[in-house]
Amino acid sequence: MKKLEHAVEYVILASRWLLVVFYLGLTAALGLYAISFMRKLWEYFSHVMDLEETEAILKILSLIDASLVASLVVMVIISGYENFVSKFDNAEGGELSFLGKIDASSLKIKVASTIVAISSIHLLQIFLNADKYTESKIMWLTIVHMAFVLSALLLAYIDRVMTATKNDKKEE
Repeated sequence: MKKLEHAVEYVILASRWLLVVFYLGLTAALGLYAISFMRKLWEYFSHVMDLEETEAILKILSLIDASLVASLVVMVIISGYENFVSKFDNAEGGELSFLGKIDASSLKIKVASTIVAISSIHLLQIFLNADKYTESKIMWLTIVHMAFVLSALLLAYIDRVMTATKNDKKEE
């Protein structure tokens, strides 16, 4: 019976390596998104002299939005691999010393914060083009954005409570 238990535990622990497929897929998607970013950047460069100020701001916001999405994907890939699959072998000191410092809890807060930032940029783009949207659509987009903000705040609060609880238990 003990051998069966060890075999099941081995299979369960080994299953974490299936996550590598997802992280490699996200890496490929990030590469494709980089191509999309370069297209947006080229479009901005090629029309920069013809753009009104608002249009230029919208193009720059679009580039910022893309960089936040890309950063979010990188955060998920690196911290997910570190937390659930394996530690990076060369992460001790040097260039990769930041790896492993994002645990699952802080990753959730970083993801939520990034989503709020992306939503904020999207909402700002909509406000700058308000004449193209109905009041109802703007209202609903603002409500959705506020739901993201509230979710991020609740996640941060829960994390703070959990951290305080852990610290209290350590002191006992």
